[in-house]
Amino acid sequence: MPLRRPDDFFHISARGSTPGREVRGGMATFFTMAYILVLNPIILGGARDVHGDQLAFEQLVTVTALVAAIMTVLMGVTANLPLALAAGLGINAMVAFQIAPRMSWADAMGLVVLEGIIVCALSATGLREAVMNAIPAALKQAIGVGIGLFIALIGFVDAGFTLGHEGAPPLSLGAGGELTGWPVLAFCLGLLLTLALLARRVKGAILLGILATTVFAIVVNAVADIPDEAWGLTVPEVPDDVAAAPDFALLGDFSLFGAFGEVSVVTAVLLVFTLFLTDFFDTMGTAVGVTSEAGLLDERGRVPRLGRLLFVDGLAAAAGGAASASSNTSYIESAAGVGEGARTGAANLVTGGLFALALFFAPLAAVVPAQAAAPALVAVGFLMMAQVGRIDWADYAVGIPAFVTIAVMPFTYSITNGIGAGFIAWVVLRAVLGRTREVSWLLWLTAGLFVVYFGIDPVEQLFGVDD
Repeated sequence: MPLRRPDDFFHISARGSTPGREVRGGMATFFTMAYILVLNPIILGGARDVHGDQLAFEQLVTVTALVAAIMTVLMGVTANLPLALAAGLGINAMVAFQIAPRMSWADAMGLVVLEGIIVCALSATGLREAVMNAIPAALKQAIGVGIGLFIALIGFVDAGFTLGHEGAPPLSLGAGGELTGWPVLAFCLGLLLTLALLARRVKGAILLGILATTVFAIVVNAVADIPDEAWGLTVPEVPDDVAAAPDFALLGDFSLFGAFGEVSVVTAVLLVFTLFLTDFFDTMGTAVGVTSEAGLLDERGRVPRLGRLLFVDGLAAAAGGAASASSNTSYIESAAGVGEGARTGAANLVTGGLFALALFFAPLAAVVPAQAAAPALVAVGFLMMAQVGRIDWADYAVGIPAFVTIAVMPFTYSITNGIGAGFIAWVVLRAVLGRTREVSWLLWLTAGLFVVYFGIDPVEQLFGVDD
């Protein structure tokens, strides 16, 4: 059987894309999420388990890049969607600061593997796909808009343009209500450049913005007296070493059921349940938001090849735990690649390939500062806001849950929280208005699970679970 051409395999032309757009999109996605190569090791490496042990930073960089590379390519080849995967933020913090202090690192990662296996099982049975297809179109659109605001806020915060501090207001313009320092200036100039390129419909606008801002940041950092901490996690400077040998020592260092010997069965089950809900609905929101922005949803608002997408996402969670990289999940930063024109899994080959290269060129991957990647997130936030016009705001039973979904995501810094609040509002309003027949049993069940999710502290107290 002759080999199929990339265009035939990925349907690049059929989706209105080109190989060049896929390459640019894959690169844009990588550069907007490359921060995870630094951030995940910092989060996991900065915590200690119950025995006081810490994970080595260099080893965490290796497993973070490795799992992201493999699972991103697998998503592209099997689901043919421009959806990249890497260690999930929020989930890794939960593993580091809520789970690991109660048990060993191996036991904590074992719970992540269990959660991933559960997600795979639900995906294989079709239940997870059924839940996603049961979501009303208005909520899917609201999820996309909410994610747009959420990632725009991430961009503003990562760049130091918006900061939180003690006292009122909870968020302000820079530190003390004003913008200070060269790093923030680099972000502002990068944002203006990116938006100007977008407005002029320049090909590669987002990627060009990232690269130009990175070069500007490197030059400024070299000639100005700027403290390293002003840049945040990544200092824009030419690295001393271009290449570094990967360290695979953490691969396979997990215990599948070890946690049940360290804590009570109820505690272990609740921890897995919380991991599961966070991963399940973060993926749901990301998949809907990215594919909607790419124009890939069908006439009923459904994600193409959803079963494959969800199974790979669950497999990524298990693989992340097995590699001690924490649960891997779909990344909303993939929308940056979509903004560059990516429409197929071909873009994932580029993103995954760059993550694979990062195994050996970690010093180069860490050159792009947050101030250079953040403008891309803000620009993508603008692109995703366009979906807000599709929501029927005149119908309060639709508009209120949509508003709650959109508002809660950025204001609580969580995709999962926004989805949960929107689901609950949707169900409650229909019950109040006597329209319960419009709500499927899956939405009732999902809303009920989110009630437990939001009330997890009283539930833990009810069952006598210690913090």
